[in-house]
Amino acid sequence: MKQALVTILILLQLITAQGQKHTLSGYVKDTLSGESLIGATIAVNGHGQQITSNQYGFYSLTLPATTYNLYITFAGYLPYQLTINLKADTVLNFELMQRSMMEAVVVSSRRRDGNVQQAQMGKIDLSMTQVKAVPVLLGEVDLLKTLQLMPGVRNAGEGNTGLYVRGGGPDQNLILLDDAIVYNTGHLFGFFSIFNADAIKNISLIKGGMPAQYGGRLSSVLDIAMKEGNMKKWEVEGGIGAIASRISVQGPIKKDKASFILSARRTYIDVLVKPFISKSNSFYGSGYYFYDVNMKMNYKFSEKDRLYLSGYVGRDVFDFRNSVRSFNANIPWGNATATLRWNHVFSRKLFANTTLVYNDYNFSFGAAQNDFSVKLSSGIRDVSGKVDVDYYPSPKHKMRFGGIYTYHRFTPNVLTGNQGTTVFEPNNESRKYALESGVYVQDDWELSRRIKVQAGLRYSNFTQIGPYKIFERDPDGNKLDSIEYGSGKRVKAYGGWEPRLTVRYIIDDQTSLKAAVTRNNQYIHLVSNAGSTLPTDLWVPSTYRVKPQQSWLYAAGLFRNFNDNTFETSLEVYYKSMDNQIEYREGYTPSLKDPEEEFVFGKGWSYGTELFINKTRGRLTGWIGYTLSWTWRKFAGLNEGERYPAKYDRRHDMSVVAMYEINKKWRLSGVFVYGTGNATTLPERFYIVGGVLTQEYSKVNQYRLEAYHRADISATLTPKHKPGQRFQQNWVFSIYNVYSRLNPYFIYFDQEGSPYDGSLKVEARQVSLFPIIPAVTWNFRF
Repeated sequence: MKQALVTILILLQLITAQGQKHTLSGYVKDTLSGESLIGATIAVNGHGQQITSNQYGFYSLTLPATTYNLYITFAGYLPYQLTINLKADTVLNFELMQRSMMEAVVVSSRRRDGNVQQAQMGKIDLSMTQVKAVPVLLGEVDLLKTLQLMPGVRNAGEGNTGLYVRGGGPDQNLILLDDAIVYNTGHLFGFFSIFNADAIKNISLIKGGMPAQYGGRLSSVLDIAMKEGNMKKWEVEGGIGAIASRISVQGPIKKDKASFILSARRTYIDVLVKPFISKSNSFYGSGYYFYDVNMKMNYKFSEKDRLYLSGYVGRDVFDFRNSVRSFNANIPWGNATATLRWNHVFSRKLFANTTLVYNDYNFSFGAAQNDFSVKLSSGIRDVSGKVDVDYYPSPKHKMRFGGIYTYHRFTPNVLTGNQGTTVFEPNNESRKYALESGVYVQDDWELSRRIKVQAGLRYSNFTQIGPYKIFERDPDGNKLDSIEYGSGKRVKAYGGWEPRLTVRYIIDDQTSLKAAVTRNNQYIHLVSNAGSTLPTDLWVPSTYRVKPQQSWLYAAGLFRNFNDNTFETSLEVYYKSMDNQIEYREGYTPSLKDPEEEFVFGKGWSYGTELFINKTRGRLTGWIGYTLSWTWRKFAGLNEGERYPAKYDRRHDMSVVAMYEINKKWRLSGVFVYGTGNATTLPERFYIVGGVLTQEYSKVNQYRLEAYHRADISATLTPKHKPGQRFQQNWVFSIYNVYSRLNPYFIYFDQEGSPYDGSLKVEARQVSLFPIIPAVTWNFRF
């Protein structure tokens, strides 16, 4: 009897021990710099359980008390293996080592199958190594142009950095730099992006199945994280290129406690051109340049608390001088952002991030001639606060919830001027104010080995507030009466639920099926007459007259890897419907009226198929992306109410990217792109009316320009350096548009002769921007 009782007690102890669970949590970091690693995988061997670190490198695993083999992996880093006997809640930080150049081409024994296993659809993660390896225009490394080489993402035109994702416009992309919204991403009228590659740590583009923590846009999320600064040692890197130079300095303020990074870039087009323009030239003093500065500091108060302060300032400045006509013009524009974030670990399972954000975008045009001057300004300014909480109930279950509140100030256009002592300040009535908020909950739950669900629900609200006037007008546009709202008074409010659902089904270890449905509301809009994002484009809010854009996105895909995950492949299909799309009315010309009085509203839809083949390991790496798609718009007030292809409709779009490691010294890369020509509206008939040549245009976007294609190549030379030598360098030799294809940028019609003697000839002429362009860039680091 006594032996039986002892046996029962032992069994109860064993059962109790097996039922006990403990939490393993901590951070995943770079061993040399102390930088947190976003999206690193912590896998439990033999248990089919894994979790990824969040955007601050934090992870949490709750497991029964026993011994485990843990595998920690991250792209571009050596895998790390550890055996742990989990007896109690444990804090354990992992530090991973970057692969050297030759180690990177060795096939790893660990399978990297995140694209198959994760539920998220349409997500593209780029490393800065990939971005810097792709040949680009004038040698300027550009992450946006690298993203344009992915399926479902197309450019805004020759050399332009604008993104059009799955049939959406440039304003339908939520672009975040350390949680701050970036409203204009282009330098040099959109030919270069504002993102300095030396300051960027992580890039993630989500073009389908948008998680609930993101809102306010219809098409995609581009989440960019800046480097935090080296916690271990001082580091300087930079480069001198064909049109710009850059330098970054980072290091510890207090080793393993606080660090910073400061990165700056500037063009010297104005400096190079100035010696060739004599003081007697009528255009002396004209010039253009851009610059940007990134800054970030962080301080670790304890293992549970960390503070981040980051900021960005960028400006383009264009000056035009004509001494003959006494005409001067100054056109500056740019972004400024500031982000303050506090991370706090409430418990092993609960991680929170509190953020305050300020961002400002403004454009200004000033012109003066003799004693007359005029200035036009536009822009948008935000102040935001938000809280995001990550909760880890178990390795198969992760939740995120939070909220955001934003104050907007919009300045679509403000015009002032003077003639001598007379001041010209018309009543523009265009400045608008609004409050935007959102709350969300997101649940990632692995229901079984085969089925994983990513479900989210978001509620958003947008309220236009005063001061504001609503005018009643007669048929001729003259003001009759008005309703005035005082400061802070509610003018118009919109809101709605935004459900998100993604389901992944595992067919076998190398194959999965995924499907997603997403609802989005967008309350602020970019309205443009051009086909690309220019600083003159206007950001306008939803008002009593302008309703928010809305969309439903449906997507499904087959994901399969081959040869031990060396080749990643996917085939995705999607359909997106969009309501309350905005365009200018036919015959619109800029005026002092409120721009929203010139809008027309309609709907749009887009659908297509995307193929992606990505070789991730070996001496030869790269990808092939192909998209077959249709994008349509329909407005009652445009094109006689008939549907027409959107200006970013592209039937076929293909990119081939290859990178080859010859040896430790030489690396080659090449790009080939092909795309159906842009849709355009052209004149079909010409008439002489009163001695003036008059054009009759076709239906909207009825014609297409010639197909776009080009090839780029580059070679990177990394001179051999001695072991322990701190100074490192490389040379990048690149050729943009190798076979000098003159791709069409736009078409205009030129006329010669006179209509009175019958000698008038009208001829279509094509404008192309970039022929073959070689470039050399010298990069250094120490």
